Amino acid sequence: MLRVDSVAQAAGRAAARIAEVVHRTPLVRSPAFSDATGADVYLKLENQQHTGSFKLRGATNCLMTLTPEQRQKGCVTASSGNHGAAVAYAMRRLESTGVIFVPEQTSSAKVDAIRSYGGEVRFFGTDGLDTEHYARRFAADNGMYYLSPYNDVEVIAGQGTCGIEIAEQLPEVDAAFIAVGGGGLMSGAGSVLKIHNPGVRLFGCQPEASAIMAKSVEAGRVLDLPSEPTLSDGTAGGVEADSVTFPLCRELVDEFVLVSEQQIAVAMREYFSAEKHQIEGAAGVAIAALSKRCGSVKGMKVVVIICGGNVSEATLKSVL
Repeated sequence: MLRVDSVAQAAGRAAARIAEVVHRTPLVRSPAFSDATGADVYLKLENQQHTGSFKLRGATNCLMTLTPEQRQKGCVTASSGNHGAAVAYAMRRLESTGVIFVPEQTSSAKVDAIRSYGGEVRFFGTDGLDTEHYARRFAADNGMYYLSPYNDVEVIAGQGTCGIEIAEQLPEVDAAFIAVGGGGLMSGAGSVLKIHNPGVRLFGCQPEASAIMAKSVEAGRVLDLPSEPTLSDGTAGGVEADSVTFPLCRELVDEFVLVSEQQIAVAMREYFSAEKHQIEGAAGVAIAALSKRCGSVKGMKVVVIICGGNVSEATLKSVL
């Protein structure tokens, strides 16, 4: 089993490796959310990352660890949007090519973003896990590298660089709210934060409509469950049965917080009003979870990772 300390060490190596490609994002205090929750709330603005989400960290690190031969043959990935855009951006920077499979209902804004970075988009399936399985088979059949959105040690290490920055920007961090889909961000950033401060409380945030990781951790095994439509498309879908993120999330997460679609919409609206810039549903999940658990973190220094800002105009209009 992958250990928390080894993930944190790999994140340290990743930070040096990807520094020229990945932006060091701001950590800013939010007076509005601090006043509303009674905590000292800081926002880690991964929505200001190149491609608009934290996913660039893991995609870049993984691509940079491949051999020249692997890069030449190309990569295949599956994505609900943000990981695909990150892979496309990183492949262009590193002069590699590949194919990005997305579920049929993927946001048009995210598909357009992938294509704007030069990515070749193909559609398959309606659940993210089905898309992942198909992409894996396609990669194997064509002798290409499959770059998982979360089930890859180097992807997790890349996401861990977000945790390194948080620890440097706010060494006294007491708690963090982190959106969880496949668990890559929690596994990477969470490992770093736990090594930095073993007492830090990590809240895994998921929509009630697609809480696969939370329910799997509760059951003690990865469950094959359907997902309902959710504003948090970035965290929607199942988890691969052998995912290295499952045991890490089971060890790292102090509490899973599930939020409703209404709570996500309210959080997105409140964030826009308070901070004057848009966030996507997955980031809204973390804000909604903070509001739901504010009584548990009063007086603490709390970080909410604003994991992405890629949201379609139609979705934004529906929540504002």
